Amino acid sequence: MFDRHRRQLMDRMGDAVAVFFAAPEQIRNNDVHFPYRQASDFFFLTGFEEPEVVLVLAPRREPGDQVVLFLRASDPDREVWDGRRVGVDGAPAALGVDKAFDIDTLDEHLSDYLVGTRTLYFALGDCAEDDARVLPALRRARRARRDGRETPCTLIDPAEVLHDLRLRKHEEGLVAMRRAAELTGIGHRRAMAITRPGVHEYVLQAAMEYEWAVRGARRNAYPSIVGSGPNACVLHYRDNDRRIESGDLVLVDAGCEFSYHASDVTRTWPASGRFSPAQRSIYEAVLAAQKAAIAHCRPGNTFDSVHAVAVDVLTRHMVDLGLLEGPAEDRVLDEGYKRYYMHRTGHWLGMDVHDVGRYHQAGSSRPLEPGMALTVEPGIYIAPDDERAPEALRGIGVRIEDDVLITAGEPDVLTSAIPKEVDEIEALVGSARLDV
Repeated sequence: MFDRHRRQLMDRMGDAVAVFFAAPEQIRNNDVHFPYRQASDFFFLTGFEEPEVVLVLAPRREPGDQVVLFLRASDPDREVWDGRRVGVDGAPAALGVDKAFDIDTLDEHLSDYLVGTRTLYFALGDCAEDDARVLPALRRARRARRDGRETPCTLIDPAEVLHDLRLRKHEEGLVAMRRAAELTGIGHRRAMAITRPGVHEYVLQAAMEYEWAVRGARRNAYPSIVGSGPNACVLHYRDNDRRIESGDLVLVDAGCEFSYHASDVTRTWPASGRFSPAQRSIYEAVLAAQKAAIAHCRPGNTFDSVHAVAVDVLTRHMVDLGLLEGPAEDRVLDEGYKRYYMHRTGHWLGMDVHDVGRYHQAGSSRPLEPGMALTVEPGIYIAPDDERAPEALRGIGVRIEDDVLITAGEPDVLTSAIPKEVDEIEALVGSARLDV
């Protein structure tokens, strides 16, 4: 799989050279590091999870010298503390690369790989430490111009070609995304089942993340959001420490990562097991908008048009509910709906929860194509102190989010197994024993 990814990229590069750096380790405090996660682009091309690694792709060179890795040498003393390393000798067989060198020799060899091409693919400016390794090598390589050899005079961000490869999901990636969606659903259903007044938000968070971890998804795709009552109106609320009260809605935006692929799901449910009439009216408005937007996720429709469909449905409901004055068409045009729906309806999804890929091309919204995956997540958020809103609706926050794969026909909702119909939710909430 990783060799195929590299070859696809190299085919698009022509005679250029590309240089990629692994993600650096990050200090948490003193001499303790944050848990390491490889950079998604680097993993996409190598499948390698060690830090201090550089990948060089040079398709213009002779076979056997086109895919080169610089990595840490084996070090028995350090491996006692930090675990086994692949090492220089083991890298070609383990990782399918042509050659491997000690990372300490990067400065010695890199300039050689930059000679003979006019184009370098490198993400200049992303990391000062990486720039400090590549730019001196580029200066050294330019000395070869005196001998009539070509050296890079054009610098291109690899994202220009690599991210389009990542935007269209391959089968192995889809397998991982489906598993992430499945496990995320198990966690959400567990959180619904143990919800009851008196439980703290972090209890639901812990229940979800336990279900993922014991099934092999040991990383969240992003920090979990568990917002009850007024916290459901805070879009990126993450304290997760409030005691859930009777009559609250609970908004949970949480997903796991499996094999470097993300899931991103939001569900909203009543803490007491039944929606109040006011809560249900908002919930059904959001659900109607989400269903309409999902139905629009078809090839040829644009990314922005999915948002437009959701906005149209939400705005009409806002007028009907007394949140906005009509006509609804005017509130769409003047963006009056943004008082209660202030974010976009979705984003690309894949190895990153907000995945790579352009949303617009040549000034126009990008058409959807089979293999693309996106979230669809409309919402309505009415602040508790919003005196312009009907009193019964104040303090209600609802978002519903699913992960959708674009196919040649019907949209494939990867997270469809997670309950979102009112009767399904009401039957599940509070149905399981909670031992705390």
